[in-house]
Amino acid sequence: MFRRSFNRFCAGEEKRVGTRTVFVGNHPVSETEAYIAQRFCDNRIVSSKYTLWNFLPKNLFEQFRRIANFYFLIIFLVQVTVDTPTSPVTSGLPLFFVITVTAIKQGYEDWLRHRADNEVNKSTVYIIENAKRVRKESEKIKVGDVVEVQADETFPCDLILLSSCTSDGTCYVTTASLDGESNCKTHYAVRDTIALHTAESIDTLRAAIECEQPQPDLYKSLGPENLLLKGATLKNTKKIYGVAVYTGMETKMALNYQGKSQKRSAVEKSINAFLIVYLFILLTKAAVCTTLKYVWQSTPYNDEPWYNQKTQKERETLKVLKMFTDFLSFMVLFNFIIPVSMYVTVEMQKFLGSFFISWDKDFYDEEIREGALVNTSDLNEELGQVDYIFTDKTGTLTENSMEFIECCIDGHKYKGVAQEADGLSETDGPLTYFDKADKNREELFLRALCLCHTVEIKTNDAVDGPTESAKLTYMSSSPDEIALVKGAKKYGFTFVGIRNGHMRIENQRKEIEEYELLHTLNFDSVRRRMSVIVKTQAGDILLFCKGADSAVFPRVQNHEIELTKAHVERNAMDGYRTLCVAFKEIAPDDYERINRQLIEAKMALQDREEKMEKVFDDIETNMNLIGATAVEDKLQDQAAETIEALHAAGLKVWVLTGDKMETAKSTCYACRLFQTSTELLELTTKTIEESERKEDRLHELLIEYRKKLLHDFPKSTRSLKKAWTEHQEYGLIIDGSTLSLILNSSQDSSSNNYKSIFLQICMKCTAVLCCRMAPLQKAQIVRMVKNLKGSPITLSIGDGANDVSMILESHVGIGIKGKEGRQAARNSDYAVPKFKHLKKLLLAHGHLYYVRIAHLVQYFFYKNLCFILPQFLYQFFCGFSQQPLYDAAYLTMYNICFTSLPILAYSLLEQHINIDTLTSDPRLYMKISGNAMLQLGPFLYWTFLAAFEGTVFFFGTYFLFQTSSLEENAKVYGNWTFGTIVFTVLVFTVTLKLALDTRFWTWINHFVIWGSLAFYVFFSFFWGGIIWPFLKQQRMYFVFAQMLSSVSTWLAIVLLIFISLFPEILLIVLKNVRRRSARRNLSCKRASDSLSARPSVRPLLLRTFSDESNIL
Repeated sequence: MFRRSFNRFCAGEEKRVGTRTVFVGNHPVSETEAYIAQRFCDNRIVSSKYTLWNFLPKNLFEQFRRIANFYFLIIFLVQVTVDTPTSPVTSGLPLFFVITVTAIKQGYEDWLRHRADNEVNKSTVYIIENAKRVRKESEKIKVGDVVEVQADETFPCDLILLSSCTSDGTCYVTTASLDGESNCKTHYAVRDTIALHTAESIDTLRAAIECEQPQPDLYKSLGPENLLLKGATLKNTKKIYGVAVYTGMETKMALNYQGKSQKRSAVEKSINAFLIVYLFILLTKAAVCTTLKYVWQSTPYNDEPWYNQKTQKERETLKVLKMFTDFLSFMVLFNFIIPVSMYVTVEMQKFLGSFFISWDKDFYDEEIREGALVNTSDLNEELGQVDYIFTDKTGTLTENSMEFIECCIDGHKYKGVAQEADGLSETDGPLTYFDKADKNREELFLRALCLCHTVEIKTNDAVDGPTESAKLTYMSSSPDEIALVKGAKKYGFTFVGIRNGHMRIENQRKEIEEYELLHTLNFDSVRRRMSVIVKTQAGDILLFCKGADSAVFPRVQNHEIELTKAHVERNAMDGYRTLCVAFKEIAPDDYERINRQLIEAKMALQDREEKMEKVFDDIETNMNLIGATAVEDKLQDQAAETIEALHAAGLKVWVLTGDKMETAKSTCYACRLFQTSTELLELTTKTIEESERKEDRLHELLIEYRKKLLHDFPKSTRSLKKAWTEHQEYGLIIDGSTLSLILNSSQDSSSNNYKSIFLQICMKCTAVLCCRMAPLQKAQIVRMVKNLKGSPITLSIGDGANDVSMILESHVGIGIKGKEGRQAARNSDYAVPKFKHLKKLLLAHGHLYYVRIAHLVQYFFYKNLCFILPQFLYQFFCGFSQQPLYDAAYLTMYNICFTSLPILAYSLLEQHINIDTLTSDPRLYMKISGNAMLQLGPFLYWTFLAAFEGTVFFFGTYFLFQTSSLEENAKVYGNWTFGTIVFTVLVFTVTLKLALDTRFWTWINHFVIWGSLAFYVFFSFFWGGIIWPFLKQQRMYFVFAQMLSSVSTWLAIVLLIFISLFPEILLIVLKNVRRRSARRNLSCKRASDSLSARPSVRPLLLRTFSDESNIL
């Protein structure tokens, strides 16, 4: 009988598919039954990717999945297996360097994960075995073990709470490490095991638990009030006992280890496109040289040169095979056009660059004592490419610091603080009301506020009688609930906590009232309401419900709505958050039926949520409306200024909120998303319900709005931005139900696509407000915009769990470290304390990161084309014999040592425009939008610049030294000297090119630029000054020293560097002239603008602004 009761409460009576059976204490339920140990995973946590044995093969496999790495591996194998003109070291060493650096980085990161895993797995826990406390390591816990957890300890696995030190079997838990919520949550022991407080009594328990299979959702589980999650911490409770149901990698915490889907930035896509172009150039060069080689050899006396004669075996080889071998050899000769080291540099730039966001003092918030957080460094440059911003309202644009302003009871308005015991008529301060509601209704309303919530009390001492308000601290995951409880307290009704399942209230007469809490119908974003069922001391059973007006009004009697509805709409227009309060009495017989239905739904192993939702829906009907509340959520500091700056930067800002339209619209006016001159186009339930056929009316409105916008606005985007400033501005408002109608409309084939027309309208509006949005709908809107033609870059920002879906859906997700938990911050790419920080994050950091990495990418391809083009041209002068122009050491060191550090320092530190200027002039952001620096135009510019300079390097050296005697003994320089001169001009030119591009000099820039050039000179002297025993031929011996001993060589090098850089110098001079002219024009324009008054923007929520911010 006990077994049936236990099973029924925890899991239901019959075993269903998708469940597991756990034997408490790993004992058989009956002594006559044979116990067969079940196989579940152990309690080890493994977050690491590699082991000691699989690190090398697994890491190599992952690295060679990259196209560039795999390409260089093929080139290296070709050099090893085929007689190529360059040593395998020239490709093998750079590849080895890249692979090694990446492997060390990934290995170190994985070692940190191993160390963290061991700290958890080797931690000490206590298990109840044979009525004794047994000390074990956490990793040795098995499913079914009974675990003892002390106060402030972390749960080692997912446990079902059997009992606690409290008489009512409750315990308090914080889940900050799981979802970021620091408030205490109450969990309840299984009723049949509440009395088991000792190891001896626990050991006598013979029971089985049937529960669902492991799944990752933290908030969806069968019996969540009984389940204690691994990673959560026991608080304000001395000790609990729990049975392990999920262990190790099957715990909800471990199942949430899986990372978010990989987001790729626009720069990464451009890199891949450039790689394809340069790979085509490489293949073309190899094909041209192979073809010309055989054309050259087809003429008499132009066979292989005397120093490269064919062997007998080569003469007997098939010509096709020989041509293919030559093609591979030319590919090897020109392979450095593909910059393999660029990937390492980009990774280091992103990783190191992300620290500048975390270190930015402007992002530090004194209130929470935290700054910005970077969860991924892969999207730094994407912050500079955003086209659309989707923002939540509550807690993002507003403070989410709620203050109870007023209430309405039976249509009568109350505002003020009552202190006398005879109702609400006498107040300490002004009280505004239109007539007065019945006193019983007033007290019923205040009792509803004190009972219908999930607020918890933190007290210094137990409260038995009348209490002082100073002793109470309210805690809740919802600031609204705390505001309502505090509001009731101001009017004389104080919630003083829960004891033994009874909610306790101190009324205006300082008397304690107790209500037995029978059931809590928790809030969810679909129902948009919550309810409690309580039993009075007199035995009456009451249901109290509070929720959004759209969720409550349809469930109360119609004649009660109108007066309250008018107050709700007026409060919403004032920007207040509104909730409606209702109640109903439940007859004992009805309660028995309701109780039975609730228990059955809670015990269901299949479709539990759907069943509970249906039961809730049946219960929350035929209620009586009591009144409504108004809570103020003030606008965040500088939210309006941030919105204006983002608009000025050319970004389109959409507000997606679950609030009602009037409240959201007022906030949009306050934060200057809408201006007073903005004409609002509404697609809401109110506008559509004017017609009997909603779809027909929706279609009419869509067509009407599209015609209006197309008539008023030009087609081009540039003209559109101009029109926003010169013509009528339009804003769009749409609610969740209308959006569902648009997305799920049943149209015939002749009808225009609703979704397409809707998006056309949105694109023409300066701002869009989406209200009454469910979390899934927020993600749907982001997805719609992402899939528009041109693939605009989207950014979502929010602070709550209901914003996670849109944060994950967008290209860049920003989490606010708010008061609704940290789910948004934990699931985001970046987290900041306040909405105002978005301005600097995008306009300064995003701008600079994009410019830096775009320059890095273009520079890498530029310097490698400069490097290889002379090699290609040299083949026309050596009979296409595949003779290398540069020494093997130079081929190896060029990308690794000579030119790598200057561009890395530039990509980390460059500020082509001052940060203050970037934040004060948002229009600069538009200049880099649309991936402007990595489009075809800039790419061709860099490519032609590299082609010009590479041509100058080769032919300049060739023509200057063609006939002249360069040495004092009248000898002409040889092949390796010629190549060294070209290489010297190359290294100095590409490095000085970067110096010309640098606008923000630091000691680091000076050190790496001049240090790299000095290192090249030192290395060349060192490499050519020693006879190296491991080299078969001493090609470079004394070449560099002999070369620099000639004055003409010095002059030639300086002249060629100047000629190569002359176009760049000329361009810089022209830019400076144009910049000075633009500054003069801007100064004149600002002077003229200061003479004309700017039109005033009067927000509806004047209370949210300081006096200074309203002076325009």
